[in-house]
Amino acid sequence: MIPIALDPAHLSIALVGRGDLAVRRFGSLRAGGATATTIYSDAPRPLMVQAAGDRLVRRLPSDADLASISLLWIADLPPDAARDLAARARAAKVLVNVEDDRPNCDFHNVAQVRRGNLLLTASTNGASPGLASMVREQLERTYTADWAERLERLRGRRADWRAEGRTMDEVGRRTRAAVAEEGWLP
Repeated sequence: MIPIALDPAHLSIALVGRGDLAVRRFGSLRAGGATATTIYSDAPRPLMVQAAGDRLVRRLPSDADLASISLLWIADLPPDAARDLAARARAAKVLVNVEDDRPNCDFHNVAQVRRGNLLLTASTNGASPGLASMVREQLERTYTADWAERLERLRGRRADWRAEGRTMDEVGRRTRAAVAEEGWLP
């Protein structure tokens, strides 16, 4: 697997699902900045209708819809329907994730902790999602909510250093020194 962070502002993202798992994935996508995600559902449960709001399209995506999508998550569909949709999406050059169906995924979701713009992740490449979840829980305990403010302080200092004409190496050294001075990391 190749870990990357994608900017949803530059991608067309869609989610297909019906129930709780799809609603959870939608929340995760929104937390990552994918506010323009389109949600397709041929049988949305009430929680999906409420969560999706005006982003909900009450059908499965057509081939024309798929042609305009960059990334597709599929959740809460029967396995045969999910596999068929994934194959159609791939034929349209869409990257696909079918929840909990590794052979039908072009990518998988990492366990994550968000503290403002600080994103911490853990992955086992699908070998043990339970272990990834345990690592995520440890990260949550270690990197508490105050890390969001810490990062914003560093962002401001970095901007000042860059405005002074500091090189990336110098900015890196100053960042390390600031974090050490604050005692933020062991």
